[in-house]
Order: sequence, then C-alpha cells, then structure tokens
Amino acid sequence: MLQIHNTLTRKKEIFVPIEPGKVRMYVCGMTVYDLCHLGHARVMVVFDMVARWLRSSGLDLVYVRNITDIDDKIIRRAGENGESIRLLTDRFIAAMHEDADALGVMRPDHEPRATEYVGQMQSLIERLRHKGLAYVAENRDVCYSVRKFDGYGKLSGKSLDELRAGERVEIAGEKQDPLDFVLWKHARAEEPAEVKWASPWGEGRPGWHIECSAMSSDLLGEHFDIHGGGQDLQFPHHENEIAQSEGAHGHTFVNYWMHNGFVRVDDEKMSKSLGNFFTIRDVLKKYDAEVVRFFILRAHYRSPLNYSDAHLEDARQSLTRLYTALRNVAPAGAPIDWEEVHARRFREAMDDDFNTAEAVAVLFDLANEANRGGSAVMAAQLKGLGGVLGLLGRDPVAFLQGGTVEAGSDEAGEIEVLIEQRAEAKKARNFAEADRIRADLLARGIALEDTPQGTLWRRA
Repeated sequence: MLQIHNTLTRKKEIFVPIEPGKVRMYVCGMTVYDLCHLGHARVMVVFDMVARWLRSSGLDLVYVRNITDIDDKIIRRAGENGESIRLLTDRFIAAMHEDADALGVMRPDHEPRATEYVGQMQSLIERLRHKGLAYVAENRDVCYSVRKFDGYGKLSGKSLDELRAGERVEIAGEKQDPLDFVLWKHARAEEPAEVKWASPWGEGRPGWHIECSAMSSDLLGEHFDIHGGGQDLQFPHHENEIAQSEGAHGHTFVNYWMHNGFVRVDDEKMSKSLGNFFTIRDVLKKYDAEVVRFFILRAHYRSPLNYSDAHLEDARQSLTRLYTALRNVAPAGAPIDWEEVHARRFREAMDDDFNTAEAVAVLFDLANEANRGGSAVMAAQLKGLGGVLGLLGRDPVAFLQGGTVEAGSDEAGEIEVLIEQRAEAKKARNFAEADRIRADLLARGIALEDTPQGTLWRRA
C-alpha cells in the first residue's frame, strides 16, 4: 500500500484517495519571468515521477500544475525589456515547455494561467469578506485577517506568537496586523493597463496566494487528495492557501501535502545572490538531459539535492552502466512482471513515500543480473521499470555514444576504422599496437568494450 509523508502531520500515512481509484493532485508551478532553474527542474521531475507512479499503480489521476503569469517580478521584467506582459510570459512559458520536454516531463492534465482565473479569485475573496476573514485596508488593498483563522500555522508548525516575533514588515497604516497578507492589490498608477482588472474594491490585480486556492478548487474541487511543491513554498504560500480555502469553504482543503527538498550547489543553497544559480539550459549545455533527470531521481525527493559537476559526472557514469546492460542484452520486450523479485522490491520502494533512491538501486541489481547471465528477461525488467521513472527509453548505443557522433559521420567512421585496425593488430598478435589504439581513443574520450557481438564504443 502506498504511503506518503504528509507535511501536515509530519509522518508517513497510508494513502487513501477521497474517491476510490481516483486521485486529484495540484502542484504549484512556475512564475514565468525568466528561464527555469534547477529548483524548477526538481519540482517538475519529482511530481512527474509521482504522477507516473500513481498511474502505474492503476489510479486514475487528474494532475494540475499552474502557471503564475501575473506578479511583481513579471511586471518589473516586462518594463525593463520594454515589452508587453503577455509577450514576456508567452515566451518564458514556451521556454519552460522546451526544458520540461527535454527532461522527459509529461505535460500535466491542466496547466491553468493565473490571468485566466481572476473572476474565480474575486469570488473567493468576496466569500472571505462575507465571512469576516478579509477586509479592505486603508490603501485599498484587500487583506486576509490571519488571526481570525484558528488553524493558521498548522502546516508550517509555526505559532502566531512565533510568527509575530519574526515579523519584519511594518504595518505602515495599511494592514490591521503585520501577519495579514494581501488578497487583492489596488492598481498603481505606474503599472500598465494589462495588469488592472475591475473589481468590487476598485481596479487592481490579485495577490499571489489567492490564485492557487481559486484554480485548484475550480479544477479539482474544494477538497482534493494531494498538493505539492517545493519546500520553500510550505510557508507562507501553502499556509496561506490553507487559510484562504478552509476559511472560505469551511472544511478540509487537502488531505496530503508533499514538499520536495532544496537544491544545493556545492553544499550551499542555490541562490542568485550567491552567484551559484544555474538555469536548466546552462546545465543541459554540459550534460545529457536524461543524466540530469537521473541525477534528480536517484535522490529521495524530500532530501537536499547537492548539485556539482562531480555529482553530475557520477550520475552520467551510473546511467551509462544501466544502458550498457541494455546494449549487451537485447530486451525481450515483454511487459513488466510485477511478481518477479526485483519488480516487487521496486514496487515496495516506490510505495514507501516514492523512494526512488531504493528503486534506482533495484535497477542496478537488474543490470548486474542482465550482464552476468546474459538474460533478456532481466534486461526487459530493467527497461520496463526504468520506463516507470521516465528513464532508459532511448536506444542504448545512441546514448552510450553520447548523441554527439552521428552514424556515418566523419568521426564515427574514423572510430570504426581504428577499431578495425585494433582488431587486425590483435589478430597479428601485435598487442602493443592494439593497446596503443585503445589508449589513444580513451584519451579522446572514447572507451572500447569487447563483447561477444564484437567491439563496441561509447563516450567515456
């Protein structure tokens, strides 16, 4: 039985869908004012893995991942670029899709844009006002009254007194309490007309937190199964979502909350201020996209993920070992045998809070079996179980040769000639020459492997 670590209860719980056989999942997506970075990559890959496993387990999943296309950063960046907000956000949404596609991330069932749900947000704000949980501040912003919601702090584990002690924002005659947060921002004269909507409280635009409450309830209902996102969203964003949604509807918002861990760079948290910030495209210039996906998945989703060239290189070598097993033994092409011992271990790992670290260890055990016994059955299990994680779906030879040398190209032809010369040298018992050719190729980053099918080459 699937168990999920629930951030709300701080423990693993048996997953019981609200509606038997069906799952509704919402994940906070990207704010599209710039290219996606490694933190975004982890969110996309982790919850793609979760979606794949839920579906592999026979559950009917509806997966929603939103797009924030109205935000202070977006307005500022569009102004700096001298372009419309729509042009900016469309461009970065297209770039996000290109990055996600490269990483093998399947599109969610719904990908709502915040600007398409302003009416639903206004309705939700009006309901909160009617219930006495929201008020119009002196500056005409509409704010949520945090102290009037009894459950505030239950997701983050923070008490109101702790939050108040850490509060650094001055009230400035606007909010009734510094803990209160904005639901609707009044229009600023300097902001473009495309970010101003008419409302019962005057022209303005929605705050960030309200969009997810409105979009999730519209697409998944007022009560759904799983809500996910990065660890940095646990507070205040997800805490505020709970306050808005449960305050408006009067019942539980989400049953299971999931948060993936931070990405670190050389053991420091990745951030622009530290100058250790990498976009997905930066990384894909140096590493194969499947290597990056494998690097993300071989760590448990809740653990910190430490990015470094050494760790990416280790991931490349490890994935090479798996593809080598598939190259040496042609998979049988049969469906996964879930009664086989490795598959049972794989299922147990994935049902234990999506423990991909242990699931990947099972893949290496299968690769060893396939290599040792030349078993097409084990190779087929390896390919099938890898596919559940969105891995090992490519032609093994193409992967091992790095995708940088095309069949019939000058370099590929030169490598094949050298392999033939080495074979001739070995046949003439000129082992020194054969060793020299192997060493020369290795110095160029080409490793040779002698197999029953002949000498094969791959990127070292």
